[in-house]
This record gives sequence, structure tokens and C-alpha cells, in this order.
Amino acid sequence: MAISGVFIPLVTPFKDGNVDYVSYKKLIDYYLTKGVHGFIPLGTTSEGPTISDFEYEEIIEKTIEYTNGSVPIYVGLGGNNTKKVVEKLKVVEKYKIDGILSVSPYYSRPDQRGIFQHFKSISEATYLDIIVYNIPYRTGRNIENTTIRKLAELNNIVGIKDSSGNIAQTTELILNKPKNFSILTGEDALFYTTLCLGGDGGILASAHINTEGFIKVYNDITSNNSKAALETWKELYEFIPMLFQEPNPAPLKYCLKKLGLIDSSEVRLPLVEITEELQKNLNTIIKSIGGKHSIIK
Repeated sequence: MAISGVFIPLVTPFKDGNVDYVSYKKLIDYYLTKGVHGFIPLGTTSEGPTISDFEYEEIIEKTIEYTNGSVPIYVGLGGNNTKKVVEKLKVVEKYKIDGILSVSPYYSRPDQRGIFQHFKSISEATYLDIIVYNIPYRTGRNIENTTIRKLAELNNIVGIKDSSGNIAQTTELILNKPKNFSILTGEDALFYTTLCLGGDGGILASAHINTEGFIKVYNDITSNNSKAALETWKELYEFIPMLFQEPNPAPLKYCLKKLGLIDSSEVRLPLVEITEELQKNLNTIIKSIGGKHSIIK
């Protein structure tokens, strides 16, 4: 089944150093009422590198429990040690999930042959569906479209989270999309553009905020009403850059706390909470969103 729509790469709420599952359930319940199409726990927006092995499994368990089979779940599982990633597959395979989101190997900067072999090894080691994550400004290496097409030929590599930051590359990939392969933008500011070109949706950290707007943009474009979608998008586009002005997900967590969706804006080192200057800028947006949309208190 094709992957499409608005997927939320869930933050992990923390309180006094621990995962706050009360807030986590509140988040999931809230986004389910907004009609999101799926969740991605344990990605970079979840502060995955700071999550312990025990927390990792517990978060998967709680995500499955709280969603109760209502939407697909793709768990963040990647790294630059192929053998270690393959071994960790046995952990996630214990749970009833739809697949994994796996980032291209970072820091090691393998060439296109190494990137292909990395994902091929993961593909051959699991029955789970795999969404490849291309984010070269974090990994140090772009996955070229020729490599993406080769990967799409593998049976269980079903899509890409495209954060290439290169609109020409994205356009070429969408216009020559592999069969039965989903292209989901991870560049939040390119969500509208990606959909208009023929992309399938987005895995969008900013869709934590004003979720109804992102869903409306998706629904309007899939209903061939790009004009209505554009009017909504103009409103959404204004606040997206602020959510990434300081390292994600710290600005996002600040907003979610102010909106009453999580109890604490706490992040784990090496991240720190946002500056007072950004807080002031975000408060204006939060006030506007809180006045227009129903927020759980």
C-alpha cells in the first residue's frame, strides 16, 4: 500500500529526565483527532540519539498501545554501522509496526555504492517496509536519484523522506518517480510545492502545530484544489522557519508546552532550551494558533 499524507515525526516529551508518557498519550490522542495519516516515533525530532535502549522499546510499545492500530507506524532506525542497524532490526521486529525510517549513514560519508549496499543489507535482513531518509546537510552525503531508483527496485524499500534541500533533485525524482514508491518531503517549507509536483505527502515536524492546516493543504491538493490549498499554505508558511531557527525540536517543544499539549519543554543535552528572544517571537504565533484552533488544556 502506498504511503501518503501527513505523517508526524513525534517529539518525545521529557519531564525531570524521564519520558513523560502522560504527555505522549495526549499528543497521540490529539493528532489522531486531527486526521493525521501516520506517526514516526524515535526519529531525530524525537531526540533519538539520546534515547536509551530500554526507552526505545518502551516508546515503541506505548506508540502501538496509544494508536491501537488506527494509523501506520514507522520507527526511526538508522546509523552508520550497518551491522549494528541490522542487529537492531530484531528488536523492532518484535512489535506490530509497519516499517522503519532509516537515515543514510552519517559522518562516514560513503559513496553511492556504499549507500546502496548499506540499505540493501538492511532490506535483505527484514520483512519490514523501509522509508529511506535523505538529509545530506546532516549526514554529509547526498543520496543521488540514480541510487534512489536502484533502491526502489528492492522489494521492501517503499519510499523516501526527501530532505535533500535541492528542489531540482526533488522535482526530477517526482517527475520520474519509481513505480510503487512514495516520495514524502521532509523539508517542511516545500510541502505545498512537493504535493503540487506530484509528491505523496510529508513527514513534517512543523505539523505538530496547526495540524488542521497541513491536513487541509493535503486534502485540497489531492482534490485538485490547489488554489484553496495555497491560501492555507500562506498562513502555515509564515511560522515554519521560526520552528527551525534554533535546533529542532527545542522550539517545537516550547510551542507544544505553551499550547498545553505537553507538560514540559525539556530537551536532552546536547540540545538546550530556546533563547528568550525566540520565545518572544514564537509567543505571537502561539497566541494566534491557540485562538483559532481547539487545543487540549
